[in-house]
Amino acid sequence: MSNTAFSQVTFDLQTLVNSIAMGQIGLPDIQRPFVWPNTKVRDLFDSMYRGYPVGYLLFWQNGLISGHKAIGSDAKQLTPSLVIVDGQQRLTSLFAVIKGVTVVRSNYRSERIRIAFNPLEEIFEVTSAATERDRSFIPDISQLWSDETNLFQVADDYLSGLRSARDVSGQEEKSIQAAITKLQGLVKFPLTALQLSAETSEEAVAEVFVRINSQGNPLNQADFILTLMSVFWDAGRTELESFCRKARVPTTGELSPRNHFIEPSPDQMLRVGVGLAFKRARLAHVYSILRGKDLETGEFSEERRDDQFERLRDAQSKVLNLQNWHDFMHCLRSAGYRSRRMISSQTALLYSYTLYLIGKTELSMEEHALRQVIAQWFFMSAVTGRYTGSPGSRMESDLAMLRGVTSADEFAAKLRQTCNVTLTTDFWEVTLPNELATSSARSPSLFAFEAALVLLDAPVLFSDSSVSEMLDTAWQGGQRNIERHHLFPRGHLAQSGITATRDVNQIANYAYVEWTDNARISAQSPEEYLQPMRERFSEAALAHMYRRHGLPDGWESMEYWAFLARRRELIAQIMREGYQRLTTLVSPEEDSEAINLDSVIASGESDLVEFKSTLRVNLHTGKRDSRIELSVLKTLAGFLNKSGGTLLIGVADDGSPLGLKDDGFPNEDRMGLHLANIVNERMGASVWAFMHANFDDFEEGRVLVVRCEASRAPVYVKDGNAERFYVRTGPSTTELPMKMALEYIGQRFK
Repeated sequence: MSNTAFSQVTFDLQTLVNSIAMGQIGLPDIQRPFVWPNTKVRDLFDSMYRGYPVGYLLFWQNGLISGHKAIGSDAKQLTPSLVIVDGQQRLTSLFAVIKGVTVVRSNYRSERIRIAFNPLEEIFEVTSAATERDRSFIPDISQLWSDETNLFQVADDYLSGLRSARDVSGQEEKSIQAAITKLQGLVKFPLTALQLSAETSEEAVAEVFVRINSQGNPLNQADFILTLMSVFWDAGRTELESFCRKARVPTTGELSPRNHFIEPSPDQMLRVGVGLAFKRARLAHVYSILRGKDLETGEFSEERRDDQFERLRDAQSKVLNLQNWHDFMHCLRSAGYRSRRMISSQTALLYSYTLYLIGKTELSMEEHALRQVIAQWFFMSAVTGRYTGSPGSRMESDLAMLRGVTSADEFAAKLRQTCNVTLTTDFWEVTLPNELATSSARSPSLFAFEAALVLLDAPVLFSDSSVSEMLDTAWQGGQRNIERHHLFPRGHLAQSGITATRDVNQIANYAYVEWTDNARISAQSPEEYLQPMRERFSEAALAHMYRRHGLPDGWESMEYWAFLARRRELIAQIMREGYQRLTTLVSPEEDSEAINLDSVIASGESDLVEFKSTLRVNLHTGKRDSRIELSVLKTLAGFLNKSGGTLLIGVADDGSPLGLKDDGFPNEDRMGLHLANIVNERMGASVWAFMHANFDDFEEGRVLVVRCEASRAPVYVKDGNAERFYVRTGPSTTELPMKMALEYIGQRFK
């Protein structure tokens, strides 16, 4: 008994071509678009003509009885008994030339491969205008195998044309006839195929492919599934191909998949469909499922296969729905992303689309709420590089988290919980600043910083225009509106001996300015070029601009390496503020202080959110208590001294609404005035530059919302004769002893 996983079979070219034409061998033109250049097809025919071997073909037995009608087809399209795994480009070349049919190129355009042949010199060329005019060439060898072609007539026509250009000797005539006959006889050329059994797993097939064809294009599970679609559901394959082709073509007013973020490929859209249909991201088992294989018994069933394809068909209709597709693109814009250039991971984009479709089509989540939670998820995925290593395994875990989820609220809570667990304080304060220590122009951190500037409606440095409008593709003209400017110009740094590109092009040394300013700044030192820039703005406007761009006070005179280190920390804070804007559901176009309380409170307390039942009354005693006021001030100081946050007064620790009545104020104005008085008295009026308080509705009552930004100076709370220093540590506030406070202040406010 043989221990091999394959059998060896020899075909002649005519048999292979006929088997493909009759549907016995599956040769889907979309498994991989035809990528061979025509010169390589020419060389293939030249090798065969000279009798050279042209490599093995690798087939895989279908596992189902041949003759079953393909899904979704009115014609009697038969199920192939063999599917091509390796050698598709060779077999496509041979079939296309022998039959004179078109191939689909990687740009989804159809093209017929035309190869010319010179019988006298026995050489092949790609057909061109020159070979068309040259009487010594047969301009298209496909005619040799046409059913209507008479070989002798081809030879006579060729000789007549050649004689019109020059004399032909009797010996040349014989050589020409022999060469044409030899070329036509290539249909008898022997081709060896390795034939894998239907029981061979897809993992084993991929391994075989790699071992026998290490220089070929890597085979993946998406290739397998696209192959099956071509065999069993050709209409589905065509839909994918059409969608992706239209996404690359500029629109003429009609709705199309064209967008500013991605030009997807069929296998990418397929992965979204598989994720939606089967809640799978690793495709290892999906291929077997779609072949109709029972993973436990190993048996094949046509009924099972048809059921699974029906699920994929339903999912794909949602994936390719243009309304769904473009509604999802709004999620990316809500996350602060404005163009394809800012997308560092198409995988993160597509997996976010999968989650969007689950929320929309399966859980009927309200569009605005869904858009915001997916925007939050995409920002998290992008800034952390969530899907850069083993993306399938990571997404498989994310999808597994959602199995059993039955409501939109539960779905949103699961996603937000994952975001909170991922974007910890350590990430913002340690991991992210370290990741910003790079000169990579494609860094996910760089693009997330740009998105944060958009979310915070930051101005372009030294400009009245916003980063958002300047990055928007709708505003782009022939010349880019803004450019990345070296804050410490290359020429200036060279005077200090800093010339290495990696050192000069650090992310922390860049800021967006209008391109006219960038040209004017040239190689001046920061102290030199800042002087005329300052004159454009008030001190307050300039301070706001510096803070939004993460520029420390006096940065222009700092030592370069110290500047980079400090700015990375500040950039990370800006990115955190931008992300916080997403978690509080604020968009730049809305009131800058508005938040969605339902979402914030549903997410629970965190390092950025805290609930207080009252401002001044102890609920246990029913009386005013200075300790309650101190607790409020401690929280505010903790937010100010760390990275900002939101305090909600009138909400219990568990998120239930209490309202403001227990504090006993006659009206909201008096309550707001009381808060202002205790803040001014015990923290200093200057902190209001970084705080904003307002009242808002929550369920049947009202709450006091106090939003804090990161302060630019240390904030202390007076407690009797002492001044205490507090910082936010996770979901609580901690007082730092003097020594630790001084160390922290030295790092945080240096």
